[in-house]
Amino acid sequence: MERNQRIIRVSIVGIVANVFLAAFKAAVGLVAGSIAVVMDAVNNLSDALSSVITIVGTRLSARPADREHPFGHGRVEYLTAIVIALIVSAAGVTSLVESVQKLFNPSRPSYSTVTLIVIIVAIAVKLILGSYVKREGKKLKSDALIASGADALFDAIVTLSTLVSAGIMLIWDVNLDGIIGTLISLIIIKAGIEMLASPIGELLGSRISPELVTQIKEKALSFDGVYGVYDIIVNNYGPNVLIGSLHISVDESMTARQVHLLTRSMVESFYADMGIVMTIGIYALYTDDSPEAKLQNAVLQAANQYEGVVQTHAFYYYKDRNLITIDIVPDDSIPDDRAFEKTMETYLEQQFPQYRFSIVVDHNYS
Repeated sequence: MERNQRIIRVSIVGIVANVFLAAFKAAVGLVAGSIAVVMDAVNNLSDALSSVITIVGTRLSARPADREHPFGHGRVEYLTAIVIALIVSAAGVTSLVESVQKLFNPSRPSYSTVTLIVIIVAIAVKLILGSYVKREGKKLKSDALIASGADALFDAIVTLSTLVSAGIMLIWDVNLDGIIGTLISLIIIKAGIEMLASPIGELLGSRISPELVTQIKEKALSFDGVYGVYDIIVNNYGPNVLIGSLHISVDESMTARQVHLLTRSMVESFYADMGIVMTIGIYALYTDDSPEAKLQNAVLQAANQYEGVVQTHAFYYYKDRNLITIDIVPDDSIPDDRAFEKTMETYLEQQFPQYRFSIVVDHNYS
């Protein structure tokens, strides 16, 4: 909730800044009798839209879980960021159309003292506002704030480019308005498209960062009795809602009570320290010098040596059926899981002809 409140406060700053700028432009425009400046003031009120959208999205994302949405509404934030990114892209397209028109129908700019004052104030306010909102967005990991800050910065850049091109025209009599506007517009469109990547990726299910994977593995391995960590899967249901699962290997002699105590302690620790609702599965591992342990080590070593194998785990020997099952994670060069299963089963049965094998192909989701 504290994060949401900070996002809302930053968005309110954006609204206040745009309202202030609109009031300033309106006052100057009315005093100077400039309809263009007054209309630009109205445009500034619409610039506050991205901040309003951010507030609405943040409030909606904070709604508690319900029967239809058991993991909460946190992903609404990503939808908010997508809407703002589309607004930025649309602004870039509008600016591009106007700039291309100026290429074919150039006009000599004319600026009064009043207009120059308004433009300079607008550039300063937008640069400060955009930098502040974008910086806070990165701190709070809010795609919506980052997009909103970028929107304000692009407004400042467009206005500044217009001012620069006008100065060049007045000093050197060279009209670059259309050219500069076109270049800036293309940059804005490109940035808007790039802004879409992060929230869309989160909605589709992006791979978690290597840093988070390392933290999860280190935490799991810090518990006594854990010999390996596998099959890490973490799903993001909003910036503050992570739900995941993993498997650990433990000594095959552990009792159900011991396994219960271990996994309960791990689940509580993952939630308290990392905010992850974690489900933990168990693989039995031979850790002694028994014949089963020697067979386990020999089979896993042989499987690991096969080309294309990234990891092996979950060894289990069914004595009554003389069957060995293992999970194998292949690299990305393996196109056909089913064919790879058959190939590995044939390979291992050639290495250990007295046993039958059943291979389960896993994939690296982290």
